[in-house]
Amino acid sequence: MPFLKTKDGPELYYELYGEGDPIIFLNGIMMSTLSWKDLVPVVSKKFKLILFDFRDQGNSSKMNEQYDLDIHVNDLLSLIDGLVVSRIHMLGLSYGGQVALKFALLHQDRLKTLILPNTTNFISNHLREIGKAWEVAAELNDGEKFFQLAVPFIYSETFYQKHLDVLQKRQEMFKTLLTKEWFEGFMRLSRSTKNYYICPEQLKIIKVPTLLIGAEKDIIAPIKEMMILYENIENCEFVTIPQAGHAAFLEKTNEFATIVTGFALKYSG
Repeated sequence: MPFLKTKDGPELYYELYGEGDPIIFLNGIMMSTLSWKDLVPVVSKKFKLILFDFRDQGNSSKMNEQYDLDIHVNDLLSLIDGLVVSRIHMLGLSYGGQVALKFALLHQDRLKTLILPNTTNFISNHLREIGKAWEVAAELNDGEKFFQLAVPFIYSETFYQKHLDVLQKRQEMFKTLLTKEWFEGFMRLSRSTKNYYICPEQLKIIKVPTLLIGAEKDIIAPIKEMMILYENIENCEFVTIPQAGHAAFLEKTNEFATIVTGFALKYSG
């Protein structure tokens, strides 16, 4: 398995698929590289796809101390440099979108496009309370209970109505995969957003072609909050996926893949 060793010691896990223009996917807070498995065959047909686990995620090193979300920006730059990539398409989902925005403020010269599904520029009071609820659930160190308490915020009621069997299978998977180490890492990731805020004036700095992907039923990154990004990033497009929640990339995988690849292809080469 390929790892990047950082200057301060932790090792960061990544995966490579396909050939062509490079595109990197940045995970949401509860995700790992495995979360993208249904998108890999589609995206890697047209791009060199890079998947990457943040510190405390997946196969990357687990930390012992609390850190700020900004730590991932240098990790990301080191990975891109290590893969000898000059400019890249960058997709960041939710937590990954927060990192991607921070990266764009400092290194937009390294970006071909910026793609931000289900991402906002601040932590609303509602989301902060949801985050606290997730942390309480994580403290139980029980994957099944964590799923029952945390996941209903993520999927739409439409998906629950049509695919309860799929969600029940994922609940069984959580019971097996979510260890005490996972929960401790999740808590650090969650708390790393404590000071996250990018003001509208900072957003105006971003000039790289940007795509926002909202979801009609998303209560974690509501469309009305994503509009702040749309109104302040100059070269920006906004697409909304109907009848989907915060996990739109899982609920509407084909639509999500088409939107992402279509946008990136416009700015490839």
